Amino acid sequence: MTTQTLERSAVQQQRATPPEDAPYPGVPTTCDGAEAVVWVETAVCQGSGAFPITSSTTMGGGFNAAVMNGIPNLWGDQLIFVEPESEHSAATFCEGFALAGGRVTNFTSGQGLILMKEVLYTISGKRLPIVFNIGARALTSQGLNVHAGHDDVMSVADVGWGMLFARNAQEAGDLCLISRRAAEASHTPFMNVQDGFLTTHTVESVRLPEKEFMKAYIGKPEDKLRNLMDPANPLMSGVVQNQDSYMKGKLAQREYYATVKPALAESFAEFKRQTGRSYDFVEPYRCEDADYILVGMGSYMETARATVDWLRENRGMAVGCLNVCCFRPFPSEEIIAALSGADAVTVIERMDDPLSTTGNHLTREVKAAFVDALLGQAGVSKIHAIPRVYNCAAGLGSRDVRPGDLIAAFENMRDGGRDFFSLGIKHATALPAREDPDLRPHGGYSMRGHSVGGFGSVTTNKVIATIAGQVFGKDVQAYPKYGSEKKGLPTTYYLTIADSHIFTHSELERVDLVVLNDTNALFSGNPLVGLVEGGRIFMQSPHTAAADVWRRIPDHHKSTIRRMNAHVYFIDMVSIAREVASEADLEMRMQGIVLLGAFLKLTPYQQESGMTEEQVSQGVEKALRKYFGKRGDQVVKDNLACVMRGYRDMREIPRELIETAN
Repeated sequence: MTTQTLERSAVQQQRATPPEDAPYPGVPTTCDGAEAVVWVETAVCQGSGAFPITSSTTMGGGFNAAVMNGIPNLWGDQLIFVEPESEHSAATFCEGFALAGGRVTNFTSGQGLILMKEVLYTISGKRLPIVFNIGARALTSQGLNVHAGHDDVMSVADVGWGMLFARNAQEAGDLCLISRRAAEASHTPFMNVQDGFLTTHTVESVRLPEKEFMKAYIGKPEDKLRNLMDPANPLMSGVVQNQDSYMKGKLAQREYYATVKPALAESFAEFKRQTGRSYDFVEPYRCEDADYILVGMGSYMETARATVDWLRENRGMAVGCLNVCCFRPFPSEEIIAALSGADAVTVIERMDDPLSTTGNHLTREVKAAFVDALLGQAGVSKIHAIPRVYNCAAGLGSRDVRPGDLIAAFENMRDGGRDFFSLGIKHATALPAREDPDLRPHGGYSMRGHSVGGFGSVTTNKVIATIAGQVFGKDVQAYPKYGSEKKGLPTTYYLTIADSHIFTHSELERVDLVVLNDTNALFSGNPLVGLVEGGRIFMQSPHTAAADVWRRIPDHHKSTIRRMNAHVYFIDMVSIAREVASEADLEMRMQGIVLLGAFLKLTPYQQESGMTEEQVSQGVEKALRKYFGKRGDQVVKDNLACVMRGYRDMREIPRELIETAN
């Protein structure tokens, strides 16, 4: 890496490692975006009304678990969780809770958010400072999809709510807190949005806000909120208004909305002062001298940062990217300031509105901001030229967005190509990706697993990430590729471990370790694709003799193993789980946990850490308790026994057998 890149990486690490003089730098841990939100909302809220829908279910479940365990908020209030018959009713519950002066939240996605839309207008119309946490999800149109899309949140962009977009788990938790402060300062409800599954279910290294900080930053509900249902102070709300008054009331609300942007700016500034973590309406990256800039919201904007660095250092292209953190209120002035010097801009969106001739939602807003600036409209600095604006659809339904796809988007701008295009699919509108560089952090270690839903391997991946992050002090990113069908069908999971923040949010095609919990993958695909030179393969096998295991590997995979000088390890995870599990229903799920023992033995982290085996064992047990403690001590002990069996019993196929036998 060049000196410039190292210096820039240090700046990028600010959120992961805040300045030492920050009063509240955060509590280091590993968690996914949903857990980060639950940490915040169970601390500052009093209640939640939710009818959780995938992928927001884990947020609602986490809040409800706190209620069931009797965990109070920071001011000692017992939390309330109500699950009515629909998302519409859940939003109505939140409206009533807030009218009575309570601090309340909701968790929803996709069709659930759209079903609420009628109520969302009344919540903002009554100036109720609620925060809804959204796992943004594709809407069912030509087919059902439960994965990431922004068409749900764009469909409610006109309801009078503030809207912030997170790129990763850290931002999901932080922006939840920032949304709450801004909402209550401006009497305007906010949506805290993160990409469904891609952020809600991806485990990363995170610094959770300290409870002391949250208590001071948000304040006691009774000191901040007004009971509009107080009979001692009667107030009319939600009245019928005829021709003589409705328009006056509607336009009068503009005065309230004028306070939203200053309130959000103050919330950003105070959050930075207290934590050292910086947020803003937009976040430009290397845009100062950029000819071509990529604009977007959500997780792939971190991938864009890594791609920008690679193009500058390997192609000499003057490129940049602009993350739009705040979609409502729309930051026209800030966007124009960041983009006006560029020759061309591409707006990438996780949705498609085919009947719009001017682009998707964010594209239309960007174009309108440029027109206002060109015409010298009030509130926007006047400019004299507009860059060419391209419109791109990518990542719909969690379709993978890779660095190679983003490189194609930058090249399209450079070459004066298509005004509208898509990425990552084979289609008439799609740009082909001609190269796809490996943009993981230098020295990063990656694992890809092939399993079946219900084997427990996805949870094991989270446990490994927890150990790598909290025991060995590494930066981690663990991502499960769920299918809508889930249990009983093929599942792929990914893990990257590094010494610095992992910016790429895409499926791993270059891996150091391939795990085959389900060896059917050897016969139905190519699970060894992307295995690096000297990489390792860990597989389930009922056989104890290395020759028997090797004999059953298909010939074309044997060729790959020889060519890549790969090492092959095996163990009977099924038998171990059957022998160890004290509860029959855990036999299937405990198969995956055996991998943890193999991981500790196959990777260098235990040795590099200088920790004793006892210290590592204590860290492993702590991680296991996080995920299995609610099942009791015996289940934790069973899982720990599986880990140790994986560590001790794993065997390697000898090199001489690989090189000589078929």
